[in-house]
Amino acid sequence: MGMVSNDIAVDLGTANTLIYARGKGIVLNEPSMVATITKGGRKQVLAVGGEAKAMMGRTPGLIEVIRPMRDGVIADFEFAEEMLKYFIRKVHNRRSFVHPIIIICVPSNSTAVERRAIQEAALSAGARRVFLIDVPIAAALGARLPVNEPTGSMVVDIGGGTTEVAVLSLGGIVYSRSVRVGGDSMDEAIVSYVRRRENLLIGETTAEQIKKAIGSASLPVQGDGATMEIKGRDLLKGMPKQMGVTQRQIAEALSESVTAIVTAVRVALEATPGELSADIAEKGLTLTGGGSLLANLPQVLSDASGLSVVIAEDPLCCVALGTGQVVEHRGSLGHMLAQPAVSVRRSNN
Repeated sequence: MGMVSNDIAVDLGTANTLIYARGKGIVLNEPSMVATITKGGRKQVLAVGGEAKAMMGRTPGLIEVIRPMRDGVIADFEFAEEMLKYFIRKVHNRRSFVHPIIIICVPSNSTAVERRAIQEAALSAGARRVFLIDVPIAAALGARLPVNEPTGSMVVDIGGGTTEVAVLSLGGIVYSRSVRVGGDSMDEAIVSYVRRRENLLIGETTAEQIKKAIGSASLPVQGDGATMEIKGRDLLKGMPKQMGVTQRQIAEALSESVTAIVTAVRVALEATPGELSADIAEKGLTLTGGGSLLANLPQVLSDASGLSVVIAEDPLCCVALGTGQVVEHRGSLGHMLAQPAVSVRRSNN
């Protein structure tokens, strides 16, 4: 029997974690969540991923749903490590647990300390060696942009926690800017809008459903657009209540998030060297990440920048697929990895 390579690529996102296994493609896509239960004053892991998400907003006092990642970096080290360990084991099914080489994406503007934390978590979770790659490079590779050629490409990755705008050429980042706006802040904006305007308390899960169903980056041309029935708690009476929200209201709720993304793109274009600007004017910009699926966003960005805007083929998986490319072809794409790899010396027990 030949040696099976167990190298993996991990898109450790604020909202979802995706794992790409060498030779197999994407083998895991689960919410980046951990449900904990407090026993004897200590928090213990109760569920991870999809099972944990199902408990969100429905938990009794002792159970808490934690999101270990915030803005693309680790917010809770202990549970980030537990979550990663669980996902890696799930992918490699325990009996053949072998220490993999892992390539993980990090936001381009993350600090040395934040990068180190992600590497440490992966090593503690069982990695043999850990390489890092910047999110925009991974996203561009996954979107099949000609990253390695001497031509400018612009990618806008709108994730759960951050939006990264980057101009790439010759396998590297010429300019990048990261703003802490993404799918999560859109959901939060909807929650606070509904609370403020309608005195109705809804959870993040409901907000996400509203965003997907009637969310839009621009106001309806006329009238209020589509209406959606939502349930929540009436803050004045304290009782459950059902009511309708309109597309116009949700577009208003999201306008601040959309403006932040538009501004980041504008600033990036102003900071781009002339030669590359010409390339981008010709090729336009590519959107990746779940947030790129917000209705009318390409049109709004196109109007603001004067460029053609396309959504990558599989926007939710671009970063994982791009990182996976580097796992498959580390020889030829290795130069795109960030800083030296960290490895661990283990006794062969």
